[in-house]
Amino acid sequence: MPNEDAVLSALLASSNRVTAADIPALIDEAGRKLGLSGAQVYLADLQQARLTPLVHPAPETASPIEPNEPNETNETSKPIGPSEPSEPIQIEGSMAGLAYRTQRTQRSRDDCTAWVPMIDGVERVGVLRVTAPCFEDALLESCAALSGLATLLVMAKASHDELVVDRTRSRTMTTQAELLWAFVPPRTIGTDDVTSTAILEPAYEAGGDAFDHSLGDGVLHLALLDAMGHDLASGGASAVALGASRATRRAGGTLADIATTIDTTLSEWIPDRLLTAVIARLDIATGQFTWINCGHPPPLLIREGHVVPQAMEFPAHLPLGLGLGQAAAPDEHHIRLQPGDRVLLYSDGVTEARTSDGSLFGEQRLADSVIRSMASGNAPPETLRRLVRNLHEHHRLHDDATIMLVRWHPH
Repeated sequence: MPNEDAVLSALLASSNRVTAADIPALIDEAGRKLGLSGAQVYLADLQQARLTPLVHPAPETASPIEPNEPNETNETSKPIGPSEPSEPIQIEGSMAGLAYRTQRTQRSRDDCTAWVPMIDGVERVGVLRVTAPCFEDALLESCAALSGLATLLVMAKASHDELVVDRTRSRTMTTQAELLWAFVPPRTIGTDDVTSTAILEPAYEAGGDAFDHSLGDGVLHLALLDAMGHDLASGGASAVALGASRATRRAGGTLADIATTIDTTLSEWIPDRLLTAVIARLDIATGQFTWINCGHPPPLLIREGHVVPQAMEFPAHLPLGLGLGQAAAPDEHHIRLQPGDRVLLYSDGVTEARTSDGSLFGEQRLADSVIRSMASGNAPPETLRRLVRNLHEHHRLHDDATIMLVRWHPH
């Protein structure tokens, strides 16, 4: 078997001048050189409901299988090749989905197929399906390395290659949703000490909600925005607010400076739109959480499996976009987190979702859903995925629904 480093280095070198359509064959070829029968990438869709194969090129362009390579004929160990049709796999109730949900490799009972998570930092991207006559520990380690490199190659193409976009969507997106998704960051970011994850629904028709999170100089920066309305102007207002927030933050501005800049910019360029927001920062070393609230539902502090009552309930400042001029800047609020604490931020579209009988989802049910999921051992990204799945199954959204969950877990 070729040296693993040499195989992966060759894969990386071959990927420099190719499109996403060429990546599956390159990954499959590298997998076979490592001792696999085949390898295939599956990407999670935008709403994390299914895993869709990143299809191979046409059979005539694929790399041939060497004669001495294993080629099992039973169904579970059948080599994954360019000509093999592959259908999307539901994340719920499948081995592939279990690997995605738990971020741990799953193996078939006959030990001929394995599903390896594809993770970009802490963001779940999809899974790599690999087949072999059997999986020894050394081969599984090679599969993990191949999956990591496959993730990097896919993500390098994601911003500009239509195939990746196509495989991660199940239907057409509205113009305002395209605008917002072009501005928001990855759903999940984090380090060994902190994780921030967010979900924006309805993903294909989002109009006024947006979120932002980024890391820099030992600080986690956060923003959750909700622009009035649900049209292109609403998406434009949130996009402008994200731009104003980032520009001010990167120039060294405070939270109050960020709010003031957003207010001034909206008043000047989109004067008929208001926007509520929670803008915050977390000192990752100390756990000091600082935030301002401009007309938004207050965040919830979850500690040891319970919501701490009124821990983050302070009078909210006026919404942004009113042209406040010389009015007092929004007040900063502070709280010192304890290791393991979660902070939950959300837009009112979440709590105002209704069941068929008209009852509201509500803050209590929101908190209970998060707490139950965390008690089951789910990581923050899976906690929110399950929450939104439950929301869609039993409630109807009448507005954008955005949820952000921050967990501080220092060493």
